[in-house]
Amino acid sequence: MRLSIGLPKGSLQEATFELFRKAGFTITASGRSYVPRIDDDEIEGILIRAQEISRYVEQGILDVGLTGRDWIVENDSDVEEIADLIYGKQGFRPVRWVLAVPNDSPVRRPEDLAGKRIATEAVNITKRYLKAKGVSAAVEFSWGATEVKVPQLVDAIVELTETGSSLRAHNLRVVDTLIESTTRFIANRAALRDPWKKAKIAQIAMLLNGALAAEAKVGVKMNVPEKSLAAVGALLPALRRPTVSRLSEEGWCAVETVLDEKLFRSLVPKLKAAGAEGIIEYPLNKVIP
Repeated sequence: MRLSIGLPKGSLQEATFELFRKAGFTITASGRSYVPRIDDDEIEGILIRAQEISRYVEQGILDVGLTGRDWIVENDSDVEEIADLIYGKQGFRPVRWVLAVPNDSPVRRPEDLAGKRIATEAVNITKRYLKAKGVSAAVEFSWGATEVKVPQLVDAIVELTETGSSLRAHNLRVVDTLIESTTRFIANRAALRDPWKKAKIAQIAMLLNGALAAEAKVGVKMNVPEKSLAAVGALLPALRRPTVSRLSEEGWCAVETVLDEKLFRSLVPKLKAAGAEGIIEYPLNKVIP
């Protein structure tokens, strides 16, 4: 039995490989290869553009895949969304499709684009947006370098942005956001009716979610006098409660827990003041609730 998976080639490729590595799967691909090696004999993968993955999953050519919610909407794909995986090429945040115009454009709202021309790769998303706004405008598919097409070729663009830096570099400003998107782990509905595939998909989803949950957390160990346990414990939020074990030295305990990384840095002086010693922080690969 094998599960076929579509992995996004391009800007998300390395971030996806790293996420799978933390989840426990090593994926490697040589230069121009579209067939990566996965250290799990039950999974076979193919690297294709994220724009296409949802269509192949819907058709059953692939059992599962990772693609953006935006491309599921753009393709109007009938697939099962197994997990919402918030990661991207520049960090852990959603991306946005935005309507943008030159800084000196008179366009201030979508309605100002009536009768104008808009270039985008997300043609269907844009057409649905304009229809909802009651705006009649020409929407054309852009093969790339969309930012450079305004104002010489088109009046506005609908473009994907994560930080907005590329738009600002091209002297563009955002008029409105059409849709926010995160990466989704999706499955073919027929594949989910197969007991073996359903179990394998659930395993992968659990491990991917665990890897993402660990991104903003750290493991923490410390030595604490027994008399200070209550004070230290009150400072330590945990998934359940801190793990406490007795040390060989009389009157001392080892305390271990998982914390938000940003919280830990402010807790260190408080933990020291409460009596903790030998405080150690270590990275995590996965956190499975």
